[in-house]
Amino acid sequence: MAGYILKRLLLMIPTLFGVMVVTFIVIQFVPGGPVEQLISQMQHRNAAGEAGGGGVMPLYRGDSGLDAERIEKLKALYGFDKPVHQRFFDMLVNYATFNLGDSYFHHKSVMDLVISKLPVSISLGMWTFFIVYLTSIPLGIAKAARDGSRFDISTTTIILIGYAIPGFVLGITLLVLFGGGSFWSVFPLRGLVSDHWDTLPWYAQIGDYLWHITLPVIASVVGSFAVITMLTKNSFVEEIRKQYVLTARAKGLQQNTVLYKHVFRNAMIPLVTGFPAAFMGAFFASSLLIETIFSLDGLGLLSYESVMKRDYPVVLGTLYLFTLLGLVAKLLSDLCYVLIDPRIQFESVDS
Repeated sequence: MAGYILKRLLLMIPTLFGVMVVTFIVIQFVPGGPVEQLISQMQHRNAAGEAGGGGVMPLYRGDSGLDAERIEKLKALYGFDKPVHQRFFDMLVNYATFNLGDSYFHHKSVMDLVISKLPVSISLGMWTFFIVYLTSIPLGIAKAARDGSRFDISTTTIILIGYAIPGFVLGITLLVLFGGGSFWSVFPLRGLVSDHWDTLPWYAQIGDYLWHITLPVIASVVGSFAVITMLTKNSFVEEIRKQYVLTARAKGLQQNTVLYKHVFRNAMIPLVTGFPAAFMGAFFASSLLIETIFSLDGLGLLSYESVMKRDYPVVLGTLYLFTLLGLVAKLLSDLCYVLIDPRIQFESVDS
């Protein structure tokens, strides 16, 4: 096992390297980089100043644009005066020590920027993850035990309807109904907490936080029930039809004993092995549309803005972090196989 873990850790290095190489190369060919965007903004401001007669000193001469000296200074400001290979090598050296650089537009380090956005993403991810799993697994087991019954058909219909409704459509509907739209003003329209949250006592802070997070969580979880519920049900149905379950029932064991003592461990393998990846994904795979609708400033909105503004340190830095976390989650998922099913031996597979 130790040899397998070491091998997987070593394989992460070329995987990370390949991801960063491809992303870095693609970025070099994307038009409208940070220098071009800044030049465009300066020219627009200058044109507006001249049109308004404000006496602003011109930043460019006629139709020739900014002079070459100023453009070179802008390139040096963003580090584009260095050769491509040197910039890539410097980036790898910095990333090895988790120095992700500074944002071009936020004027903060990328790591501090990511940490500042985590409360929103953690809030949405934590509640979504636990509500979905704690609801879907028992529901899937109940559906498997009553396979083909009226309860199974009705619950399947309900969760599939929820799955068919996009999260952002449900979010807008909830705001219209309960966010002071055309009907009831029950929940707030925006933010994770109120503006005066710091002045509230601790119990009021908890209530205020839950009051704000209710609608975003509902919009996030409704479409997520179907996958976990149906996967749980199908796994249990497949195990229930096996010979050892028939033998256990023939011995007179009760239904709950058969399900939770004999079937549960084998049926939960597909779910538990995907648990680490789902857990990390819930925290870092923020929904841009949900955050935008409910005015939540999280990682999803940060990623979108960084791509649109060509904020390359944020794009590359967050990609590096998320790729690394994804590789770690995949390793943990493989290790869960051994914890759930001891018959699996990675050493024998490697040999």
